[in-house]
Amino acid sequence: MNSLRSWAQQIQHVCNESGKHLKQSASMRSLQRVSALQKQLGKQPKVPKPVTIVLTSLVLSAALGQRFYDQPRLSIGKIAPETITAPRDAQVENKQATEEKRRAARSISTPVWMPDVALSDEIRKTVQSHLDAGLKLRKDAGEFPYVELEKLSEPTQRYLRKAEVWEWKAILEATQAPNTQLVDRISDPVQRRAATELFRNKNQTTLDGLSGLEAKITTAQQHYVTARSQLSAPYDPTLFDVSDVAWQKMQGEVMATLDRMLMQGIAPGLEETYVRNAITLNLQIATPPETRAIATQILVSALKPNLVKDEDRTRQQAELAANNVELVMVNAYRGRAIVQQGEEITQDAFILLDYFKLSRRETNWWGLVALFGCVSGSVVIFWRLEQRYHPKGLRNRDYWLVGLMCLSTPLFILVNVPSTNLPAIGVLMGTFYGSVLAVTGVGLLTIILPIAMGLTWTQWLPSAIAGLTVALFAARVRSREELAFLGLGVGVTQGLLFLLLGALSGVAWYSLLGGAVLEGLLGLGWSIIAIGISPYLEHLFDVVTTLRLVELANPNRALLKRLASETPGTFQHTLFVANLAEAAARKLGCNVELVRAGTLYHDIGKMHDPLGFIENQMGGVNKHDLIDDPWQSAAIIKKHVTEGLVMARRARLPKVVQAFIPEHQGTMTIAYFHHQALQRAQQDQTIIVNDEDFRYDGPAPQSRETGLLMLADSCEAALRSLKDATPDDALNMINKILAARWKDGQLSESGLTRSEMSTIAEVFVQVWQQSNHQRIAYPKAK
Repeated sequence: MNSLRSWAQQIQHVCNESGKHLKQSASMRSLQRVSALQKQLGKQPKVPKPVTIVLTSLVLSAALGQRFYDQPRLSIGKIAPETITAPRDAQVENKQATEEKRRAARSISTPVWMPDVALSDEIRKTVQSHLDAGLKLRKDAGEFPYVELEKLSEPTQRYLRKAEVWEWKAILEATQAPNTQLVDRISDPVQRRAATELFRNKNQTTLDGLSGLEAKITTAQQHYVTARSQLSAPYDPTLFDVSDVAWQKMQGEVMATLDRMLMQGIAPGLEETYVRNAITLNLQIATPPETRAIATQILVSALKPNLVKDEDRTRQQAELAANNVELVMVNAYRGRAIVQQGEEITQDAFILLDYFKLSRRETNWWGLVALFGCVSGSVVIFWRLEQRYHPKGLRNRDYWLVGLMCLSTPLFILVNVPSTNLPAIGVLMGTFYGSVLAVTGVGLLTIILPIAMGLTWTQWLPSAIAGLTVALFAARVRSREELAFLGLGVGVTQGLLFLLLGALSGVAWYSLLGGAVLEGLLGLGWSIIAIGISPYLEHLFDVVTTLRLVELANPNRALLKRLASETPGTFQHTLFVANLAEAAARKLGCNVELVRAGTLYHDIGKMHDPLGFIENQMGGVNKHDLIDDPWQSAAIIKKHVTEGLVMARRARLPKVVQAFIPEHQGTMTIAYFHHQALQRAQQDQTIIVNDEDFRYDGPAPQSRETGLLMLADSCEAALRSLKDATPDDALNMINKILAARWKDGQLSESGLTRSEMSTIAEVFVQVWQQSNHQRIAYPKAK
C-alpha cells in the first residue's frame, strides 16, 4: 500500500510539469486508478454460494444429529442376535420408569387450598347486606303484632294482615250481623276463626273501639302490601311472619354459621347440593325452626368457593410426593442371561446392556447421511425459493445469518430449554427476509427437528405453529410497537395451542393450565429476545428491515439534522425528490421505505462544501464563478458522491442505503462544466478535455429503487422551474428527461422497463401538481 502511495505521488510530481488543465485531468485519472487498485487489493474474496450451502448443511447436520453419534445397535424392540449374560452382579436404576412414577405421583398429589381472605370478606359483606335489607323490609311491613293479643290472636293477626280485599270484606259483612249465623257459615276455618274473634270484640268493645281496631288492621294490610312489593331474593313473604325475637336470634346464627363454613373453606367445583346440606346441618342446632328456611336462602345466595390453590405449597407437596417415590431398580446377577438369543430386547434388558456397555454403541453413519440429505434438501428448497422471490439473491452473510439462526435451535434443545426458539426465528427471518422465506425456514425446521432429535410434541409443536404464525405476519409490521403486540399474540397462541393439543390427547384441561401459562410465557419471551437482538444482528450482518428503514428516515437522525442545518437548500431539494421517488415507488410496487430512506441520504456528501451547490447559495455569489475553472468545479461536484459514501460508512448506514449515493448520478456527465471546458478547448488548442474528468464514477442504478431516485433527482430542478406551465407542458418536459436517461443507458441495469417510464412521468406530474396547487389571491392591504 505504501508503494502505491509513492507511485501516486510520483505521477502527481510528473504532472505538475505539464500544462495546467492537462495536469489536473491526468492527476485525477491517476488518482482514480490508485483508488481503484486500493479497492481491489482490499476486497475480500467471496465464498461461492454452493460452498456456503454445503457448509451450512454440514454444520446443521452436525448440530441436529447428536443422537446419531452414540447410538446402540442393540436397542429396545430389536431381536437379540445371541444370548448375553451379566458379567457381574449389579442393581441399576430404570430412570425412565422412576420418572414416570414421579410424574404420576405429582399428578395425583392433592392440591393445597387456602382461604381467600378478600373473597371471604366480600361474602360476609354480601350476607350482611342481605340481613340489612331484610330488616328494612320488616320495618316497612310495620310492627307485629299490631294489636293487643288479648283482642286478636297472633295467627289471626297474621292472617288478616295478608288477607285479600275480598276476604276482608267478607269477614266485615259477617261480623255486622246481630248474631253468629253468618260467621258460622264461613267454610274456611282460618277465616271463620278471624271472623269469630272480631265478632267477640264487637260485643266487648264500643263502636269507636271496634272502628279503631278495623283501622289498625287496614293500616297493617297496607304496610304489608307495600313491603311485599319490594321483596327480592333471597326473601319470600315468610320474612314478615317471623317474630322479632326469632329474627334477632337468626341473624346471630347466620353470621356464626357463615364464619364456620368460610373457615372450613368451600372448594371450587363443589355442587350446590353439598353446600346446602352443610348449611342445613349447621343451622339445625341453634336456629329457630321458623327461620331456618330464610337463613338457608340467605347463605345459599351469598356463599361461593373461597378456597384458592396455594401454588407454591402445592408444588412443594407434589415434589415431596415425587421424591418419596421408590427408585425402580433392575437387578442383574453374574452369569445369568440378560436377554436370550432371538428374544426382543425389553426396556429393563436394554438398561442392563447399556450399563455393562454391551449395547454396542457406535456412530450411526447411515443415520447421519440420511439426516444430511434431509438438511441439504431443505437448504436447496430454501435456496430455490430465495432465487424466485429474491431475484438478486441473498448475500453470503445472509446465508450465514440464516444458518446461525437455524443452528441455535438444536443448541437450545441440547441445554434443555423447555420450548424451541422457533417463534424467535419466525420474528427475525420475517422481518429480515420476508414472509415466504421465513415460513419456509421455520416450516423446514419444524419438519426436521422431531425426526433428527426425537422431540415430544410438547417440545416443538406449539412453538412451531406459533413460529409459523409470526413468520407469516412479521414482514407486515411497520413499528417496534406492532412487533411487540405480535410477540404478545405469539405467546397467547402458543399457550392456547398447548392447552388445545393436550385436551385433544385426553388430558384434563385444568391440569394443563400451568403448562399452558409456561408455554405462553416462553413464546412471549422468545419474541422479546428476538426484538431485543434484532438491532444488533441488523448492524452486524448489514441486514435492512422495514423497521430500520423507518427509523433511518426519522428527520431527527444526526446526519439528517446536519443536512437540514448546514445545507438547507439541499435538504429542501431532498424532500421534494423523496416525494417524487416515493410516489413512483408506491405506484410501481417497489420498496417504498427503502426509496424514502435512500433518497433522504443520497446528497449528504454536499455537506463537505455546501456553497459549491447552487441550491445552498441563497441568491449569493456563485462560488464557481470565482473559481473560474470547470475542472476544479467538476471535481467539487463529483466529490459530493465520494464524501457522501465516507459519511455514510461512518454513520454505519446499510449498504443498500449507501448504494443510493453513487447510483443516483450513475455515470452521467456534469454537463454544465463539461460544456465550459469544451468552449475553452476551442479557444485554446493546447487544452485537452477528457470526458472522464466530467463524468461520475458510477455505477449506474443497480435496482429499481435507485433508478427511481435518479429519475426523480433529474426531474426535480426542472419541475421547480415551472411556474405557469400546464400539466401537459410538465409531462412533455419530464418525458424528455426520462428518454434522455434511458437513451444514455443509465437505466439498463436497474430493472425498470421502457413501458414504466410513462407511468413514472405521470406520477411525477401528479406530485408536482399537488405541491404547486393554486391559492386564493387575497386583496392587498390599503
